[in-house]
Amino acid sequence: MSDKQDEQIRILGEILKWTKFAGMKGVRDALNAALDAEQKRIVYQMSDGTIGMVEVGKGAGIASTSTISRYWGAWSKQGFGEFVAVQKGNRFKRTFDLEEVGIEVPQVKQNIKEQERPVVPGKDT
Repeated sequence: MSDKQDEQIRILGEILKWTKFAGMKGVRDALNAALDAEQKRIVYQMSDGTIGMVEVGKGAGIASTSTISRYWGAWSKQGFGEFVAVQKGNRFKRTFDLEEVGIEVPQVKQNIKEQERPVVPGKDT
């Protein structure tokens, strides 16, 4: 790489750092408004695209997959994540890690054992 490219990468890194900092409060406020219940925060945090609705529901103490589906749909529309294709349909993948933006994550109701988690190519392998 040339000196000019190295300098451009350094500058882009600085821009990214300050952009993240500038947007953090807005993201935290918007997430706090959308995730106004403990169960919603658990569901959101667990929704990393690697586990399905049933497992997420177990972790949050929610038996209804339709409730999880409604949450995922609303959060997708708000820009808090996106749907990713899996073998049996779609899963929601959150955009933000709640702990990274300063939001406390409640304790998961039931531990999801690592061996029960599906293998996601490129993530688990």
